[in-house]
Amino acid sequence: MELTLDTEKFEELQKVFIAEITETVMVKLVEAGLEGQQLEDATASIGFSIASILDDTTRIEADGVVVKPYLTFRGNDDELIHCGENSYTYEFMMGVMKKLFHS
Repeated sequence: MELTLDTEKFEELQKVFIAEITETVMVKLVEAGLEGQQLEDATASIGFSIASILDDTTRIEADGVVVKPYLTFRGNDDELIHCGENSYTYEFMMGVMKKLFHS
């Protein structure tokens, strides 16, 4: 497996990734009966929490094991695309929320 540093492609992929996660959360909350401001607030809270975990800004530890995620995306069968640092999906959440609830 080859690690490919491609910040532009990585940014594009992480935008799509966090948007899909957040939209899926929203759909499941709608199915659970949430609507209006409650739906928007819950979607934002869960989406921002997931982004923080992915971006390694939330400490993850269980039974003394510390987990430090590093996001990559599969380019082709033998390529992983990364940006050379932690992901920054959190930065796209405002745009994702605006698109889902205010467009």
